Amino acid sequence: MGIIVVDLFITLDGVYQAPGGPEEDPEGGFEFGGWQGPYLDEESGESIGAGIDRLQALLLGRKTYDIFAGYWPNQGDQPIAVKFNAVPKFVASRTLTDPSWAGTTVVTDVATEVRAIRDRFDEIHVIGSGDLVRTLLNEGLVDRLNLLVYPVVFGTGKRLWSGGAPGAFRLAEPPKVFPKGAMQLVYEPAGEVVTGFDMATDLPEA
Repeated sequence: MGIIVVDLFITLDGVYQAPGGPEEDPEGGFEFGGWQGPYLDEESGESIGAGIDRLQALLLGRKTYDIFAGYWPNQGDQPIAVKFNAVPKFVASRTLTDPSWAGTTVVTDVATEVRAIRDRFDEIHVIGSGDLVRTLLNEGLVDRLNLLVYPVVFGTGKRLWSGGAPGAFRLAEPPKVFPKGAMQLVYEPAGEVVTGFDMATDLPEA
């Protein structure tokens, strides 16, 4: 069985909306699109590229899929475009019937179909796709959570952890800090959240 890796660009206050461009996702009146670019540097780019090199399939939510399908097939021999255009792609949607991006399969029942997809590849990556990620987390279908955290806050926008089931995580790799202030944190699920800990009585004596 392979692993499902979620790759998410996220702000300090948990916003994942529209990192790539001003018009990427203005839903809800979001005015801050295109916030990732000022913090990109060679080291973070290499880390992002290494993750893309490892993926064998893409699993995307419908909104992210539409953005990718409208962009990457038109980018010629750019390395990321070559990779994304070549690998199998899966899009979670109940309404899409005729996907335009070659190599795409529509997933209508995430809980059932994604488990079967995980059996076919070593690494399936989910990029962005916040609504889909929440569903995967609730279904216990996220094996790695790869967060690129950027030193900016907006106080508004789509947040990954707005509702959904509680859960605990542990670091799967040492954190990486990049020159312009972004940080990469890679987590894996660690079971139930531990609560009810009383700092006054439950800490061991020195």
